[in-house]
Amino acid sequence: MIRVRAALATASVLLLAFLTTACGGGSSSTSAGGLTTVKVTVIPIVDVAPIYLGNQMGFFKGQGINLQLNTAQGGAAIVPAVISGQIDFGFSNLTSLIIGTSKGLPLQVVSAGDASTGVQGKDFGGVIVPGNSPIRSAKDLAGKRIAVNTLNNINDTTVRASIRAAGGDPGNVKFVELGFPDMLAALAKGNVDAAQVVEPFQTIGTQQGDRIVASNYVDTAPQLAVGVYFTSQQTLKSKPDLVKRFEAAMQQSQQYAAAHPDAVRQVLDSYTKIDPAVEKSLVLPLFPTHVDNNSVQVLSQLALRDGLITKIPAPQALEQ
Repeated sequence: MIRVRAALATASVLLLAFLTTACGGGSSSTSAGGLTTVKVTVIPIVDVAPIYLGNQMGFFKGQGINLQLNTAQGGAAIVPAVISGQIDFGFSNLTSLIIGTSKGLPLQVVSAGDASTGVQGKDFGGVIVPGNSPIRSAKDLAGKRIAVNTLNNINDTTVRASIRAAGGDPGNVKFVELGFPDMLAALAKGNVDAAQVVEPFQTIGTQQGDRIVASNYVDTAPQLAVGVYFTSQQTLKSKPDLVKRFEAAMQQSQQYAAAHPDAVRQVLDSYTKIDPAVEKSLVLPLFPTHVDNNSVQVLSQLALRDGLITKIPAPQALEQ
């Protein structure tokens, strides 16, 4: 897993990219085999296993799609590429799209990606501390230095929500931006007091003796929607049939992944470098077929409360 940069570029830059290239109507084209080549950019993390698995299973070809998967570090690269029509679809955490939509960016969620398991201490993401840390609960995180992969996004807002739920005050928490691969070392050196990690780093950390003190996604909302697939309003309007076919293939992929966790773990080898011992033990997220509307509302309210947005965007673009 590499660092997930979910912070968006400024609205003016992205809108300029959209205005200068939107006339292209997307990047898909018909291949020699009669399939439509569709470009999708994802982040190489556990969350996107279903799309790789669905591609292997032929679900996309069954919808007439020749899937071309590429990877990026996060929404800072994926969102403008989707808006400009360089790629057809992208993967991002939901809060990034809430921020972008609130700034007027023409985005549209088209498929669920992943969600929290809803189980305390057994989710695919959480806040960990060293084994000998005096921090015992989310309430104790108040006033501490907490590593997050990106500032002002889904992870620090949900950590704040977790602290509030435990009766603490998140107002004086100091968030430190670090890539996921760098967090465990920073924790061991004492450079941070805690770290919000996702798999496989959560399992790696606990196997090394670290402790989970909060399941921030679980504390935020029941089975919180975390990642989603999205496109631009331009692609939605100009290629509605393609969007429907992509969504249908993703539905199959999500259903298959949810029913075959062993296959999910196996497909990780095709696009990540996770140690087999960790691979067997890591907690998989849920792979729902629809975006939970309550999660959209909760994350929007948190983004507003924490100052990430100045107004809550209309829900139509964020709900599947």
